[in-house]
Amino acid sequence: MSKEKIVLAYSGGLDTSVAIAWLKNKDYDVIACCIDVGEGKDLEAIKGKGLQVGAWKSVVIDAKRDFAEQFVLPALQAHAMYEQSTH
Repeated sequence: MSKEKIVLAYSGGLDTSVAIAWLKNKDYDVIACCIDVGEGKDLEAIKGKGLQVGAWKSVVIDAKRDFAEQFVLPALQAHAMYEQSTH
């Protein structure tokens, strides 16, 4: 019988890396999932780190377009403020 799989939103940081080990210890197959929203991080390195710390699988999802269309654009259209300024 195969193990249950869990998808973990993975940042590559200490907390989510420890979470992989903890879940693996609880006998789950962990899929580390990193979402690319255009921050410019080295996502291939984060993907590799997920595997290195014990994830069964590690994936990067390109969500830049969805993030821009569903969150950034509506915020700009609503004149969202950033650091007390609209510019």
